[in-house]
Amino acid sequence: MSNQQELSTKHLLGIKYINADDINLIFDTAVNFKEVINRPIKKVPSLRDVTIANLFFENSTRTKISFELAEKRLSADVVNFSSSGSSLKKGETLLDTVNNILSMKVDMVVMRHPAPGAHVFLANHIEANIINAGDGTHEHPTQALLDAFSMQEKLGSLKGKKIVIVGDIMHSRVALSNIYCLQKLGAKVKVCGPPTLLPKYIDTLGVEVEYDLRKALNWCDVANVLRIQLERQEIKYIPSLREYAQFYGINKELLDSLDKEIVLMHPGPINRGVELSSDAADSHHSIILQQVENGVAIRMAVLYLLSGKRA
Repeated sequence: MSNQQELSTKHLLGIKYINADDINLIFDTAVNFKEVINRPIKKVPSLRDVTIANLFFENSTRTKISFELAEKRLSADVVNFSSSGSSLKKGETLLDTVNNILSMKVDMVVMRHPAPGAHVFLANHIEANIINAGDGTHEHPTQALLDAFSMQEKLGSLKGKKIVIVGDIMHSRVALSNIYCLQKLGAKVKVCGPPTLLPKYIDTLGVEVEYDLRKALNWCDVANVLRIQLERQEIKYIPSLREYAQFYGINKELLDSLDKEIVLMHPGPINRGVELSSDAADSHHSIILQQVENGVAIRMAVLYLLSGKRA
């Protein structure tokens, strides 16, 4: 439970910039919104006077739909912007693009951008609330929040719980946000993957490293499995997907052979047959579909709480 009544910040730029009370307040609020989205009428008028712009400068399916659904459930006015057909192609700067959108009286901006720190730059230059929907390989705060919220639903308090993040840590913004979020909630975090997919700075984050997948799974309460992000890899970090699957892929047979029951998660999209087999992804260990449902409730909570911090 949170001791706070409101967030300590007017933006969600990254988990790095918020505290444990902020996280718990978002969770408490999400519980209420989860009840709303499971009612026959799934809408509340909370943001009826608020206009939100969704600015996605990178491809997205899950996150974009989840935010848009959250905004509409809160009765906000929604403007969707895609960079593919925009003036950015003609040389317009990010700041000019956003200022033009804000001149249309937009109150909040949800943005995904390939440049790490783009959201911090914007927050220093414009008045609207900024929500980071992913910046390069840096952070993806709402994904970490929904992941931790889903774990807490399943396990209760995360204090002292053992979480392993498996896979392509180097190219994953989800991994960094998860590490920050889980540590702030008192969990023990370990990362597991091939040495070539672990960043050099990993030891500065206070996490343990394990290269043996079976050992990592026998240690943990929850395994959060990440996608191999081939689109971000300019050189080959692994010999082949087949070899990666052989050493770091999780299947039902491996899960059944462990010393204990563990919870299995994945932020999506899943490369079935690579990081997870279908029989593992669809097994009773998996809470992947709960993550998707919780994503809408968490994003509703973030939007609602930040709307109270409008300048």
